[in-house]
Amino acid sequence: MEIASDGPKNLELVALQLAKGQQQAEGAATLQLLESAAQSGPTQSSTPGASIGSIINTSV
Repeated sequence: MEIASDGPKNLELVALQLAKGQQQAEGAATLQLLESAAQSGPTQSSTPGASIGSIINTSV
């Protein structure tokens, strides 16, 4: 009886281990994506907004 009842438990354990491994792989891929996006992102100028919005057309 114990052998038969251990079967589903073992399958559940294997499924949980596979799910954990998948989550870890996805987490690592997400971190790698975020790090690469941070490295290749646009650089900020020393005076942000100096050229953006400096001319405002107020005529209607």
